[in-house]
Amino acid sequence: MTARAERRQRASVGRPAKTPPLVGRDDAISRVTSALTRGSALVTVEGEAGIGKTRLLREALAMLANRASPPDRVLIATCPPVPEPAPLGAVVAGIRRLAPNADTHGLSALGGALRPLFPEWSQDLPPALEPLDDSSAVRHVLFRALSELVDRLRVTILVLEDVHWADTATLEWLLTLCADEPAGERDLSIVVSFRPWDVPAGSLLPRLTARTPAGMSRLRIALQPLDIEQIRQLVASMYATDQVSEQFAGFLYGATDGIPLVVEEYLLLLEDRDDITREDDHWTRRVLTELDVPASVRESVLERVHRLDRDTQRLLEAASILMDPADEPLLATVADLDESAARSGVARALASGLLCERSAGRFTFRHVLDAQAISGAMPVSERRRMHERAARALRRKDHPPMARLAHHFREAGDDDQWCGYAEASAELALESGDDRTAVETLLQVMNAAEHPISRRVRLARQLGQAAFFGAAALGDLAEHVVDVLRRVLDSGEIAQADRGELRLLLGRMLWAIGERSASFEQWESAVPDLGHRPDLAIRAMANMVPPLIPDWPVSRHRHWLDRAGELLDQVATKDRRAFLDMRMTALLLLGEEAGWEALGDLPRSAPTQAGERDLANTRVNAVWAMLAWGRFDGAREQLAVCRRHIEATDSSRLTHLALAVQARLDWYVGNWSGLDASVAELAGREDTDAESKLHARQVRGLLKLAAGGRSAAQRELHEVALEQTRLGVMEPEAVAVPAALARLHLADGDSAQALSNTSPVVHLIARKGVWLWITDIAPVHVDALLGTAKGDDVDDFVAAFAHEVAGRNLPAPAAALVTCQAIVALAAGDPRRAAGLFADAARRWAALPRPYDELLSRERQGRALLAAGERAGALELLVDTQQRLHDLGARWDADRVAHVVRDHGGEVARAWRGGRRGYGDRLSPRELDVVGLVARGMTNRQAAEALFLSPRTVEAHVKSAMRKLGVKSRTALAIAAVEAGFIAADGKDSTGRG
Repeated sequence: MTARAERRQRASVGRPAKTPPLVGRDDAISRVTSALTRGSALVTVEGEAGIGKTRLLREALAMLANRASPPDRVLIATCPPVPEPAPLGAVVAGIRRLAPNADTHGLSALGGALRPLFPEWSQDLPPALEPLDDSSAVRHVLFRALSELVDRLRVTILVLEDVHWADTATLEWLLTLCADEPAGERDLSIVVSFRPWDVPAGSLLPRLTARTPAGMSRLRIALQPLDIEQIRQLVASMYATDQVSEQFAGFLYGATDGIPLVVEEYLLLLEDRDDITREDDHWTRRVLTELDVPASVRESVLERVHRLDRDTQRLLEAASILMDPADEPLLATVADLDESAARSGVARALASGLLCERSAGRFTFRHVLDAQAISGAMPVSERRRMHERAARALRRKDHPPMARLAHHFREAGDDDQWCGYAEASAELALESGDDRTAVETLLQVMNAAEHPISRRVRLARQLGQAAFFGAAALGDLAEHVVDVLRRVLDSGEIAQADRGELRLLLGRMLWAIGERSASFEQWESAVPDLGHRPDLAIRAMANMVPPLIPDWPVSRHRHWLDRAGELLDQVATKDRRAFLDMRMTALLLLGEEAGWEALGDLPRSAPTQAGERDLANTRVNAVWAMLAWGRFDGAREQLAVCRRHIEATDSSRLTHLALAVQARLDWYVGNWSGLDASVAELAGREDTDAESKLHARQVRGLLKLAAGGRSAAQRELHEVALEQTRLGVMEPEAVAVPAALARLHLADGDSAQALSNTSPVVHLIARKGVWLWITDIAPVHVDALLGTAKGDDVDDFVAAFAHEVAGRNLPAPAAALVTCQAIVALAAGDPRRAAGLFADAARRWAALPRPYDELLSRERQGRALLAAGERAGALELLVDTQQRLHDLGARWDADRVAHVVRDHGGEVARAWRGGRRGYGDRLSPRELDVVGLVARGMTNRQAAEALFLSPRTVEAHVKSAMRKLGVKSRTALAIAAVEAGFIAADGKDSTGRG
């Protein structure tokens, strides 16, 4: 099976339904059905093609049909898009569908006038009427006969769709129906739908829609495009999933302008091109460069264009070439029209609805799809000529737009001009913070032609710097940048100095895409080529200082630390600062107190945006190391400062890294309420970088395991472990994954398999000498060793662990060490000593705080007390522990403790009923954080930014807090929280957090 076929098979369960759901039209449906149930009404529904007029009417009629008193009969007619429609043809076709057989009983002599319309009913209709000489009289009699027929058919709702294509006779008949005084008495409602921009000049339709008929109510519905959230709901319901990101919905909105039918067409097109696939429980989308306009949209637009004169068509073609709003002189130049023809063309294009005035005197397309359809239909030669005229005209401006000039010269086929302007536009994009555009532009230039080696090196350098230092997550673009840098390096034509710099940049990009070991190789290879550039050499060396490569002993990292230190006097302040920041991170990862001193020396702000970005990155790295120490208060403080740095840079990559480290901190300190949703959103976002996504998946796997979702947790953790192996690096936070997998094997009684998970990690940590990282895996490793009867190995491991942390202020490893010593004491047959050690470990975990580990230690303490014969005290402790695990959300562990209690004759306060109980009627720590910010007057978005959450997550916390406190407004929520003592009057929670 091909990869494409496999993807299609995996996605088959998520294929869109044949009839997509109607989204965003509830209010319109309610208004239509209400109008049609209150007596005679004239309902007009207007909107552009694909907006959902027909679907709206079908849904409204279906709702009416399901009511206790449905309408007698509904006559539906659709006007065909033909140049010369048959008089009353749509109405006649509708009547034939409603009454296939003659149903003319009770018609008066007027019925004879219907013989030309219904020749197949000639045997049942009254005799033909005497001929009339006056054509107006003929129409009058015919309209009266048709109205009588509709009345005899007991039609109570007449629906006529697409009346912008209706013939004159049909519109005259509708006007006659509405002008007839007894219309209200007949209880006949008339519903018409139309496209306002396609109503031809001189049409009678405005007469129908502009007035309220006698005896009838009037309702006018103007359907608007869907917004981003409505598009998200549409896609979610079409594919029966809630894993649709706002980014993907935003992409669809930009591509479709919110037209529902076009959204559906684009989804089918994306699926057909394999640009959108479903992987497990989330959707993925490739980075799109160019997407065809759906055929149905293209044909509809071109049909409208072809009805216009040639000058107007040329003006629309010019507007499609320019895309951005343009004034009449520029449109005239590009279209090669004189002033008079351009003015008339603009007027007619505006009247057609294709063009709109975006600002005073500046015109562009109402929908981007219209522009794409028109430019795509132009002959290539003419399109190039128009692009050339556009480029020449724009270049004469006082401040020529570089990006637009690059685009027009490229489309015109002038590669030299294009390359020059593209480089200039990329530089401007970088200066303005739009790094993604800069990278895309430089990639296009690099791949478009075979440049001289000097230009290739220059472009590669610009590309590497833009991609690595840019603020936007690049997605698939990052791998393209790596390919380009490798191609230039492999050319063999570049100078030594250039090779060293490009290797440095390639190493950075390899790190960004997750090829960590390869990045270290590039940096080490770059150093010999950077002898003339101490500023770049010190950066390459600094990158190798953090002890993250499994095969490198600490001594090798220290070698580069010392080598870089020798260059400090030769580099500028900026490069010295970069090295000192990396040194600080390395020292913290090595568990050395000097790292904390270096952290205290970090400046609180920087004068430039780039400086703020560097500070934010440094502090995020520091927080990861601080979590390994167990110094969570310092981590919170650093994250707060980091937020300020990120706000000054607007860096999405750093935002996601901060969200990831915040999630890990929340996991440790027990802020689990809403955490699963937060990490799921971070892992599912299309613009989340690979590193942050992997961190989020780690937390999601740990949460799943604690909540009792064993199979899902094992699958997630296994996939994360495979990705960590592929990356080729070892980080302190990654240790929790093999530890969690080992816990699963221990629960199944498979100690040998558990040991196969823990031993490689423990041996690596011991070999490198980074014992700070052992915390999460040490207790489960001891369990696995004891389960495989390796008592000597246990003693050696615990002794080595104790030796490495002796005399050092490492709170988390110290708590883990006491836990290990307690496990060994219990295995050695000394349950009383073990109980005391477990109690000590629990106190240490609680002091951090790491409540989950505290409760696991208390569970072990209770078991030790049972082994020591202290049943009463043990059961009291275990019952409390079970309840607290239950409240935390650790279902797996709470169930296990409950079984122990019951097996020893105790009673559990409350049986688990499924789902996360959370904090009951108490506010969770995260809800306290949110309510505290709400009390200070922050909006959901502001609170989300302050807490590194999504606005939807904050909204969920606000609603939950309102429900718990029994209030219905944000103001009442703040007052209730203060009165209940959850937060102080100054907006801080009861623990003093603000």
